[in-house]
Amino acid sequence: MFKKVLIANRGEIAVRIIRACRELGLPTVAVYSQADANSLHVRLATEAYCIGPAQSAQSYLSIPAIISAAMAAGADAIHPGYGFMAERADFAQLCAQHGIKFIGPSPEAMKKMGDKATARKTMIENNVPVTPGTDLVETVDDVREFAKKAGYPVIIKATAGGGGKGMRIVRNNAELESNMNMCRQEAQNSFGNPGVYAEKYLENPRHIEVQILGDRYGNVVHLGERDCSIQRRHQKLIEEAPSPAIDEKTRFEMGAAAVRAAKAINYEGAGTCEFLLDHDGKWYFMEMNTRIQVEHCVTEMISNIDLVREQILIAAGEKLDFAQNDIILRGHAIECRINAENPEKDFMPNPGTITGYVTPGGFGVRVDSHAYQDYAIPPYYDSMIGKLICWGRTRNEARRRMYRALKEYVVMGVETTIPFHQEIVEDEVFISGNFNTGFIEDYYKRKNSKQG
Repeated sequence: MFKKVLIANRGEIAVRIIRACRELGLPTVAVYSQADANSLHVRLATEAYCIGPAQSAQSYLSIPAIISAAMAAGADAIHPGYGFMAERADFAQLCAQHGIKFIGPSPEAMKKMGDKATARKTMIENNVPVTPGTDLVETVDDVREFAKKAGYPVIIKATAGGGGKGMRIVRNNAELESNMNMCRQEAQNSFGNPGVYAEKYLENPRHIEVQILGDRYGNVVHLGERDCSIQRRHQKLIEEAPSPAIDEKTRFEMGAAAVRAAKAINYEGAGTCEFLLDHDGKWYFMEMNTRIQVEHCVTEMISNIDLVREQILIAAGEKLDFAQNDIILRGHAIECRINAENPEKDFMPNPGTITGYVTPGGFGVRVDSHAYQDYAIPPYYDSMIGKLICWGRTRNEARRRMYRALKEYVVMGVETTIPFHQEIVEDEVFISGNFNTGFIEDYYKRKNSKQG
């Protein structure tokens, strides 16, 4: 086992990792920017190091600062959480060069899945369904030829993309050149790689993802799927497990495909294969996230498996101590992301000081958060305050428990998405379970028509 783990992240995920380390008896090292000096992860860690100013590029994204902190602290492992350094193959490689274990997959696996065009090719070679698409394209004519065969709309994607960036939907030839140029420019600015490819665009599919765990000995299991269809501009708002849209046959096939994908790249650690489910029930691989996900909690609630703990144990060289047949998924879990945003003003971020803070509790209720009363939410980072997760024996029980917990959740001093989530979990379409990625747009249309 490791001697000491540095957490190269902030916010609720840093707190989550510190808690898992504590339960394993591992000392922890927090790193923080000047803006996060009073953050909860700094208080909870065994020791903490300031690694730069508020700007992420000079702190949480500074590889020299993080490696230096790890060496100064004597940390022999780094957990990247999600975001920031989590999918940086170059960072994982540098950790290895300095004798520090990166708690995650190998740099080679990250490279294969981080480049979306390479990931598509890998999936095709391993009999995993993918949406009709191209390899990397060089010219507008390349995409135009593809669109002739596949039909519009198509979507142009950055091969190094992620987080909803570097994507443009094209509905006709007239839109093609300008959208392709914008996609290339955004890809260059966001990821330092202007490479793009094209896929057939599926209108308002379901967004389904499968959680996997793999060790260095070739053992890989999946822990069922999550439904992440309720999202805005490709940013997830509510997640649940299992998906109300998936039958047992599809669940088995998706899980098997995710395991094949992970084995194909010798995957080590926790990861997620993301799929799109169309209106005809056909499903396609979209991408693989080579890290822990924000929404991992719903899988933990139905599987009773601590995914962060497993990440650490796998990285330390231990074998998975359970097989696929040992995994039993029970009940239903729903997660609402509690953000400091104003939904009535197009979800505009609302940083500021929390003047009152009361979290809900009771059976089947979990809150993962770094917030507390008098905590000042900085304007430099993601606006998420925390995550509220509720479990129930059935989806409706979980939903009703979520509504009750949301009514108990008090955050004063800043606008939050709590009232929005209260409306959504009581919405008739959400209750039905029959929705897709167009849910939010449809919800506001219905709401405005009722008010009008």
